[in-house]
Amino acid sequence: MSVSNSAASDSLVDLPQNPVGYVAILLAVVTGVIHLVLAPRVVGFSQTLAILFALNGLGFLGGALVYLTRFWRRELFLVAALYALATILALFVFQGFGVDAFYRQGQLNPLAVVSKAAEVLLAIVAGYLYTNEG
Repeated sequence: MSVSNSAASDSLVDLPQNPVGYVAILLAVVTGVIHLVLAPRVVGFSQTLAILFALNGLGFLGGALVYLTRFWRRELFLVAALYALATILALFVFQGFGVDAFYRQGQLNPLAVVSKAAEVLLAIVAGYLYTNEG
């Protein structure tokens, strides 16, 4: 059975046309999941920070889901880039400005490194997609 054009245009799902879009989805999912995994760990020393971690993780995952729908608009790439940059800045606001922000109890925190690397790359990819999507 084939799908008519009108049925296809009514679909909620709208997959990225640019392969780089799938990179953006992967990066958003990686940092979103990391934040959701860390939220329960953080609650022991800051309930507010744990809530922010959970909301941030849900924000990244929600953004990835919206990107996969017909509701996505080109301007939202800028929102995604700014959101990723704001999250990077938030690390330094809470942990201090400098390399020490990536350390926890004297040891390098690999989840912080991976998360922030994914966010930097997401900001770059979102900027690229904004400039190259029609």
